[in-house]
Amino acid sequence: MKKKWGLAGIMLMAALADNSLFAQCSICTKTASQLGDGPASALNSAILYLAFVPFAIVGYIGYRWWKSEKLANQ
Repeated sequence: MKKKWGLAGIMLMAALADNSLFAQCSICTKTASQLGDGPASALNSAILYLAFVPFAIVGYIGYRWWKSEKLANQ
């Protein structure tokens, strides 16, 4: 049986393939340009690290909701 990719899988693949994932707001870009290459890279990593937690929480809640709806429909 083939494994089907849901909307979340397609969105994840699109996000990983897109270079705009590492984009910054204008204020962060200005700050990073003044810091130099090393600290600017660390700033990018910190932004992604801090963005991961809310996405993980929303993903967990969404998964639990999907699972409960799936069990309710059976």
